[in-house]
Amino acid sequence: MYTLIVTAKMNDVDPQAWLADVLARLPDMPVSRIHELLPWNWKSRPLAEAA
Repeated sequence: MYTLIVTAKMNDVDPQAWLADVLARLPDMPVSRIHELLPWNWKSRPLAEAA
């Protein structure tokens, strides 16, 4: 868990927001799109998509 939090911080991502979003989206995410949930990719998502 510490590694996930530090990785998010290193990518200028709020760890709490990122983890909450990832945990909410993970059950419905196809395996081929899991890379979109990584902190460095999650950060670059458009804000409209995040809502």
